[in-house]
Parts: sequence; structure tokens; C-alpha cells
Amino acid sequence: MTNPITKLRRLGQSVWLDDLSRGLITSGELARMVRRGEVTGVTSNPTIFEQAVARSDDYLPDIIRLSRSGLGPGEIYEALVIEDIRAAADLLRPVYEATGGADGYVSLEVDPGLAYDPAGTIAQALRLWRRVDRPNLMIKIPGTRPGMAAITEAVAAGINVNVTLLFAVDRYLEAADAYLRGLERRLAAGEPVDRVASVASFFVSRVDTKVDRRLQALMGAGGEAAARAGGLLGRAAVANARLAYRRYLELIESPRFRRLEGRGARRQRLLWASTSTKNPNYSDVKYVEELVLPETVTTLPRPTLRAFLDHGRAEPVGPEALAEAERVPVALAELGIDLGQVMAELEAEGVAAFRRSFEALIGAVAERQPLAGPVS
Repeated sequence: MTNPITKLRRLGQSVWLDDLSRGLITSGELARMVRRGEVTGVTSNPTIFEQAVARSDDYLPDIIRLSRSGLGPGEIYEALVIEDIRAAADLLRPVYEATGGADGYVSLEVDPGLAYDPAGTIAQALRLWRRVDRPNLMIKIPGTRPGMAAITEAVAAGINVNVTLLFAVDRYLEAADAYLRGLERRLAAGEPVDRVASVASFFVSRVDTKVDRRLQALMGAGGEAAARAGGLLGRAAVANARLAYRRYLELIESPRFRRLEGRGARRQRLLWASTSTKNPNYSDVKYVEELVLPETVTTLPRPTLRAFLDHGRAEPVGPEALAEAERVPVALAELGIDLGQVMAELEAEGVAAFRRSFEALIGAVAERQPLAGPVS
């Protein structure tokens, strides 16, 4: 029986791991996953690092050492995360080289507290890019409206960018435009564009979580709308992602992108994020199986990766299913569900959640500092 991830790769989809920690690296587990061909990239975010630092002692010796050297919690965090990112990037460097820079990336997010501060975001992105000093690094920048200017600046500076926290199709198109503007600025400045890569991280399962609550409220009210609402449960997230993919297909055929591609520009692939299933009534691989699309990336937390390896099916999404996706927002609107409002709420909540995780991460480092004792 063909490994389902091998089949995904044959269908043109890459699998990245949505997890990173010191233990994952030092145990050799990440290296084994790469060697087996299960993953060809790694994504991280403040929540992942907060859990890694707060729930294990793997970082304690370095926290003690760095604390004794006089560094504060924020500086210690940055030193810890850069070491992990470099180690993961080095493990994935052969993948990066073998795929000509298509895969093999490790993502590091800027402080989400800067999500609405483009000047602060680009300053931190430049500093992290220089400190990590790996060609297969991607800097994650939240795809808020103010963040678009930082995305353009980063791409123009030659930084690989993972645009994160994208929920709305319109916001994805803004992120794509920001990427293209950065490439156009590089070309205007006489700089090459062939080694600048980007992905647009489009969040999936959280959309169903929020839309389903509205649908369930309609179902509880009864009446004619209840039956229609029931038929839409669990459909909004995948339809929304498929709509983004349809817009991607249109974009890569546009004269604007064709001109850039003729100069060596890379396609900004869509990356399916938030792929773990939140509703136990749905398949635990729902958001993997229903988004098997060429030239995309799916990033999976370890439980979802294990589940897909165990019982996942890799079948391509056909053109009819892509076309059908256009009907779901219309049906939701007829029930009074405004997807624009839903996406705005999700973006604000996502930024706030990552900010809380980042603050908790810095707090976890600070809590362990007293164990270090006085600076000698």
C-alpha cells in the first residue's frame, strides 16, 4: 500500500510539520521524519514555542547560562528560538537543495504584538533574518492589513516570507499583491528574484468552529432555515480554502505574474494551516483529505500527521468540487451569516491568541530565571 504522504507528494502537495521544540531536534525524531520523507518543512508559532518551553526542562540549562550572562527574558527567548530554528534549518537544508528551494523551509514568527505595526515588524524581520542566517528560513508575518506593507518590504529585502493568520479570501489576495509588489521592487532595483520564496498560510478548521456555532443556533431555532443550516455544517472552512485556491489559479495566469515568472519569480504557494480537526464529529483528517491540491503545502501537527499516515486517503480535489465551493458563501449569506464578519473576528482573535502565547512564553522564561542565581 502506498504511503499516503508519498501520494500527496506525487499529486504536487508538500507536507510540513506544524511543531518545533528542542526535544524534537535532540531526540533525532525530526531527522527521522525528514529521512522517511514524512515532512519537507517545519512551521512554528508562539503557541508552539510557549508549550515547548513551559512544559519541559529541555531549555533550562540554556536559560540558566544565558541568565547568568545578564540577558533578560526576551533576549533569552530569542537566543533559544534561534538555536532551534538554525538546527531545524540545517536538518532540512538537503531538502532545500534537492528541491531547488521549493521545500526545506523552517518558519519563525515575529512578535505578534507587532501585527499592526509595520515598521516594528520589518525591523524585527530583518534582525531575525540576519541572526538566523540560513537561506531556508521563512519569517512569519501576520497578514493583517497593516502587515501588508511589512510583507512587501521584507520580500523587497530578499527575505523569504510566510504570511500567516489569513482567513479571508480577499485578505489572501492582498497578501499575494504584497508579495508581487516586493518582487517588482527587487527587479526595479536590479536585484534577483529567483531565490525569494513565500507561502500564504490560510487557516482552515477555525472557520468551521465559528461558522458552525452560527449554524447550530439557526438549527436550534427550528423552521425552514434549520434544515438548510444543518446541510452546511462543516462545509464553510473547506469551501473558503478552495475559493482561495481558485483565486491562486487565476493569479498565476495573470499577465502581471507571468512577467515576474519570466524573470525567475517563484509562485507564492497557499499553505493550509490550522489543519487539526476541532470537532470530534468530523474525521480527524478532514482538513487534509479535502484540500489535496497541486502546488500547495499542508502543515500538520504531529497527531494529525500520525492519523493521516495511519488511515488518510490522498485523492485529488476535482474541478467540480472547486466550482461547488462558490455556492457555500452564497448559501450562508442567505441564512444571514456574514463571512466577512466571521473572517474579521477570526483574524483579531488569532492575533490576540498568538500575542497571549508570546507573553506567556516570555513569562515562562522569566519564571525560570531565578533558578539561575546571581550573575558571577
